[in-house]
This record gives sequence, structure tokens and C-alpha cells, in this order.
Amino acid sequence: MSWVEWVAVLAGVLALAALGLGLWVYRQQLSLLARLHPGHARTEEPEAPAEREGERRLVAFVANPSKPDVAALRSAVYKAASERYLPEPMWLETTVEDPGVGQARQAVAAGADIVVAVGGDGTVRAVAEALAGTGVPMGLMPLGTGNLLARNLDIPLNDPIAAMHLAIDGVDKPIDVGWLRVLRWESQMDDDVAEAADDLPADTDAPRDHIFLVIAGLGFDAAMVADADEQLKAKVGWIAYFVAGVRHLHGRRLKVRLRLDDQPTQTVRVRSLLVGNCGRLPGGITLLPDAVLDDGVLDIAAIDTRGGIAGWAQLFGEVVLQGVGVRNELPNKIGRIDHARARNVRIAVPGGEHVQVDGDIVGRATAISARVDPGALVMRVAG
Repeated sequence: MSWVEWVAVLAGVLALAALGLGLWVYRQQLSLLARLHPGHARTEEPEAPAEREGERRLVAFVANPSKPDVAALRSAVYKAASERYLPEPMWLETTVEDPGVGQARQAVAAGADIVVAVGGDGTVRAVAEALAGTGVPMGLMPLGTGNLLARNLDIPLNDPIAAMHLAIDGVDKPIDVGWLRVLRWESQMDDDVAEAADDLPADTDAPRDHIFLVIAGLGFDAAMVADADEQLKAKVGWIAYFVAGVRHLHGRRLKVRLRLDDQPTQTVRVRSLLVGNCGRLPGGITLLPDAVLDDGVLDIAAIDTRGGIAGWAQLFGEVVLQGVGVRNELPNKIGRIDHARARNVRIAVPGGEHVQVDGDIVGRATAISARVDPGALVMRVAG
């Protein structure tokens, strides 16, 4: 053989030797790993791609079909799930009779690892009602007017697919849940979420809990929500609430009996009394600057004005300033917000007032209470 052929044979022998040595080292490493960690022994098959690790996760979507483009969004959700090697999602739509409580419970019973609310604040309340206390994470695809919880969790408001990816890939964040209870005349209330959550008749007078995740309130804020024009909301969104609010600037001040935890009952004059879990609202407004979603307490804001338009102007200034961390502590203000904190709140209003929970009017009540359920709901948020 020529010297070229001898070099080729030698190179082949060396290559086979190197391959044999590599295989021997690999088997030795597997053997050592099996001895040190018996439960982690591996076969010689290649490891699954990292992007397929989530294929065991079943994602359920509870969607409000009355929202625009939900049908098209469903197709996009299925396509996105397929591209991520996820199993076919569950897609459950709300109904007039059930705004999402039963559908979310159905998803949990079917083994869903994540339940995503697709809709507005009412759908969010309904899904949260079903998931509170279960430990099953909840995602949001906001399609509503206010999208209150999504704003406070920094979830994308105008990109539902990005919000879906966040629900799947985000981290778990336990947050507090607020419960408002109507102590008198529950039969006069109209809250589809609370009625779907129990077996009591809709016209029961037994006290019933109404879930809120952001802010519950009575007085000016509730009247503003109740008076907002639905057609205007569809056209201009949350600005419709401010248009409605103008019509109530000259409404009467309320005489409210208020009790916080075990403190003595006090009587206060207010335009609105808010009980909140977090405080960021549309338009860059922050009504409860100290409120934190996972601190285990509720934040209370007593809002009052005197002096007509001048009082409202000063009040608006107070809201803007506290939103950037500045507090006006001057006495004798004609527009003011007084803050407090408590785990349990009891409120009585002679004659009754409209009550709202996360922007949903539940009726007029004369006596209500509110309590916090710390860390009861697991949300998916950005890491």
C-alpha cells in the first residue's frame, strides 16, 4: 500500500478508538449518576426539547362570547397552543345564566392546570370566585372597558395573545381576595356572579358574599358606574364613566356609620366610601396609593368634597398628587381623601345607597361588611 493508504487506515483506527473511548466514558458517567441519584437514571435516548416540557399542562379558557372578536380569538388561541406543543385547550363560554363560575369549576374538575378569564371585569370576578382557595393559577386576557385587575397586575391590555403567553409562561403570584357581604336586603341585590356561586335562590335574604379583587364602594363612585351609558362605553371605553360622573357632581353627601376591625364605630360625611385591594384605575388615576394586592389588609378611602366645583377641583388635585407620592396634609380642605386600613369593615347607610364591586353594580344596600381573604387567589404575572 502507498503511504497515503497507510495514513487513511491509521486515521480510521484512531477514529474508532476515539469513538469507543467516548462511549465508555459516557457509560461510566451514566453508571455514576445512577449510583448517586437512583431516581434520575437516564436511558440513552436523546432528551426531549425544552420547548416541549409544558405539553402536560392543560389550559382552560373561560370566555365571554359577547365581547368583540372572541370567535377569531378562539382560533388564534388554538393555533398558539399548537405551536407551543400544548394539548388542545378547553374553551368554555359564559352564558346569561352563568357568567363564568360554573365553567371555571368545570375546568378545575377536568384537571386544568391554568384557567384563563377572557373578557371584562365581570368575567374576571366570576372565574376568580371559582378559583379562590383552589390553588389553580388564573390568567387574564382582558377584553373589557375597565380591565381593573389587569391594570394592577401589569398585564397587556391591547394584546390578548401576549396576555395568553404571559398566563402560560408567567410566575405564580398569590393575591388577596375581598368579599363584600350585604347584611340587609340581599333579595334586592342583582349580582349574577354571587348567585351562580351557591345553591340559594336568587331572591334570598340570607347574607351572601360578593367577590371583589380591586375596589368595592358606595356613593358617588357607584352612582357613576350605575349611570354610565352602555353605548358610550362601547365607543369611548372608560371615559364614559367620567361623563356619567359629571351628572353626579352635585349629589348629596352621605352620612355613614363606619367600623374598622374592633375600633369604635364612627360617623363620617362622605361623597364616596371605597374599600380596596389595590388602587390603580383607568386614566392613570390611583385612588389607593398604599394598597398592595398581597398585604393581607384592605385599604379604605373616605372621599368628601364641599364648596361645589371648587371642592371637586381640589379633590382631583389630591388624587393626582397622591398618585405621584405627594400627600397634602393641610387642614380644612374642601376636597379631601382620608385613608385607613383594616381586615374587616362594617358600613351602614340610612336610606340605602348603590353598591359596586369592581365596576359591577350589585344594587342598593343599607348595611354591608367587607373582609379580606389573604393569598386566596393565585394569579399568573410576569416574572
